[in-house]
Amino acid sequence: MAPLTMDDVDRFEASRPRLEAIAYRLLGSSSEAEDAVQDTFLRWQGADVDRIEVPEAWLTKVLTNLCLNQLTSARARRETYVGEWLPEPLLAGDPMLGPADTAEQRESVSYAVLTVLERLSPNERAVYVLREAFAYTHREIAEILDITDAASQQLFHRAKQRVADGRARTDIDEAAARRVVEEFLAAATSGNTDQLVRMLTDDAIAIGDGGGKIPARAKPFQGAVAVAKFMWGLFKPGKAKRDFVGGTAEVYATTANGGPAVVAVVDGRVVGVLCLEVTPEGITAFRNQVNPDKLVRATERWATEDHGNPLFNAF
Repeated sequence: MAPLTMDDVDRFEASRPRLEAIAYRLLGSSSEAEDAVQDTFLRWQGADVDRIEVPEAWLTKVLTNLCLNQLTSARARRETYVGEWLPEPLLAGDPMLGPADTAEQRESVSYAVLTVLERLSPNERAVYVLREAFAYTHREIAEILDITDAASQQLFHRAKQRVADGRARTDIDEAAARRVVEEFLAAATSGNTDQLVRMLTDDAIAIGDGGGKIPARAKPFQGAVAVAKFMWGLFKPGKAKRDFVGGTAEVYATTANGGPAVVAVVDGRVVGVLCLEVTPEGITAFRNQVNPDKLVRATERWATEDHGNPLFNAF
């Protein structure tokens, strides 16, 4: 078996962005996605690449099956996870978000859908991601997963139905997302919870993921009034909060995973990303990622751009 040539390495590197985008959607974690792609490269390095007719298909098959194995072990780990488990948010412009040309592609990486995908079986998740976000045919997916075309179609139908049941589709541009966040923050910091309640749906929820490292309620807040009171308390200044996060947090309106988000930053370090799920009826969910392990990439991404002045200083 001949060692890889520079052309072989370049061919893999050309596929890396697509592979990382697939892996992130399958795993909900940038670090796990990067590890899966690196493992794929090691298998590429050990393969007889001259005999691989369609490298992109081979790489996708290897990566997907590595991710399926990871998902199986991840489910066991998450049974002992402290509190709620939420995916890792990716800030606007992160290349790992992948293609965003169609509504389906944008939806497939939205924070709400990534959360719903956690409820699917590994095969359902793989079929949904490959078909919806990357337009693989059912024949191609069947070859990747070693199943029949009919099985791929059935898995996709079931997965798409469960995703649809789990959320209401809403496509929102960046400017509209910022306006939603600014209006929400104005209401949340006004001290008038009635104003905030009017922005929420009756069945609104608020979920936090602290990973056992940052305090976060084990069960979601449910209902507009309960969520509004929680949000008012979340942004209410307090010395204990400042001490805990290491200073006064600067609060920005931005997007994460293509949707409206609030980012809290202390001395250049992202300490929280609050993702809003918006429907025509109002804000229906807040998902707050404060686990520092899941904010490393967000901090790195944040440092690459000038975000201007914060909307206000919290805590």
